[in-house]
Amino acid sequence: KLCTNSYFSKFMDFSVSLSFSGRQNKENLMNLTKMIRRVCLLSWQQQQAADSEPVESPGPPAGPQDLQDVQEEDGEDSTLNGKVVKSSSDAQLQASSGRWRIFRSTLQKQQSLPVRQLIPLVARISDQNASGAPPMTVREKSRLDKFRQLLASPNTDLEELRKHSWSGIPREVRPVTWRLLSGYLPANKERRELVLSRKREEYFGFIEQYYHSRTDEHYKDTYRQIHIDIPRTNPLIPLFQQPAVQEVFERILFIWAIRHPASGYVQGINDLVTPFFVVFLSEFVTEDVENFEVAALPLDTQRNIEADSFWCMSKLLDGIQDNYTFAQPGIQNKVKALEELVSRIDEDIHSHFKRYEVEYLQFAFRWMNNLLMRELPLRCTIRLWDTYQAEAEGFSHFHLYVCAAFLIEWRKEILSMVDFQGLLMLLQNLPTIHWGNEEVGLLLAEAYRLKYMFADAPSHYKR
Repeated sequence: KLCTNSYFSKFMDFSVSLSFSGRQNKENLMNLTKMIRRVCLLSWQQQQAADSEPVESPGPPAGPQDLQDVQEEDGEDSTLNGKVVKSSSDAQLQASSGRWRIFRSTLQKQQSLPVRQLIPLVARISDQNASGAPPMTVREKSRLDKFRQLLASPNTDLEELRKHSWSGIPREVRPVTWRLLSGYLPANKERRELVLSRKREEYFGFIEQYYHSRTDEHYKDTYRQIHIDIPRTNPLIPLFQQPAVQEVFERILFIWAIRHPASGYVQGINDLVTPFFVVFLSEFVTEDVENFEVAALPLDTQRNIEADSFWCMSKLLDGIQDNYTFAQPGIQNKVKALEELVSRIDEDIHSHFKRYEVEYLQFAFRWMNNLLMRELPLRCTIRLWDTYQAEAEGFSHFHLYVCAAFLIEWRKEILSMVDFQGLLMLLQNLPTIHWGNEEVGLLLAEAYRLKYMFADAPSHYKR
């Protein structure tokens, strides 16, 4: 309330620049924290100079000691009441960063759905084996039995498997189902072990053949970018901060880049490894995956998870590789298609974006590049990918309708924003932290409705 328009404008510009950068490292958080504190300090000083009357507020106005605390936490030398305030310690910086994280978390909770218990990382249809979880319902048990029956048949009916997978795959059978639906495993049950053994050996043959070249002049920039991006992949989940896991991701991404020179490595591909890795890891882990120590697994098991993640990610990228070739034409075309689709299904939102000069590319590029992984919790991504793998061209064509449904989901919040900065900040930080299977199911149902209406009616889709 104390902020003047000029300083508040500077703060908003700084916030938006951070949002555009997409970097959420400690340095940026600290800079943003300092900016907030300086705005409050300068505004308070201006208010005191202009008006001797106390400012009405729920609590007492800031006094000299409070100002000293602010300046001390800014980490810069300053003079106050004749005293020199020295730079803050590392502990103070960490405390300041911690307070900002709490502040940001509180804002997200206020904007999101009513607070409820967080859903586990791996989206589970049946939690009967988890401690304290409700027992499996009759319907869930029936679905699981149907999956097991399909998977146990000598030749799995893939069309029937896709039909049942569209509405979600039980956690117990998700790993083998994903391998089948991605085309990594054959439908013939007798051939599966042979194929798995051969493909895993082939992958580690690539490691022996190519991985040493990561230090070569021709490939060192690629490896360097991968090495930088890996720690940024889901930084809040302990699993992905383990050195053993980061080394696995580095090998997977480098080998894929070497074998696909038309695109090479592009930022965003690193996110696409994580759902496969978590699903295949869950085959060997009964507790929450996010805190599991991967190095505790037998070496052969670790190698199998790595190889399977590589091949399934490769199958996914084969269908959307034009998203990552030069100039990323696939993403450009999908963003244009999204704009056209939204103009048809919700003219109010489309006009609202035009009024405040919001370009779809400014927020939807990331939606296409990362397949909404930066917008949804990982548990929701895994549930979403159940359907993507069951749907024909799920990661390319159907994803467009999911993005449209996702945008319309926030219609009320979007129309309530009446400035460019507010719209961009909302669209790049949508409050989905409490989403789970129910919300993803509703999103997919709406996407299917849009696809049914527009995909088969091209004259209605185009102007």
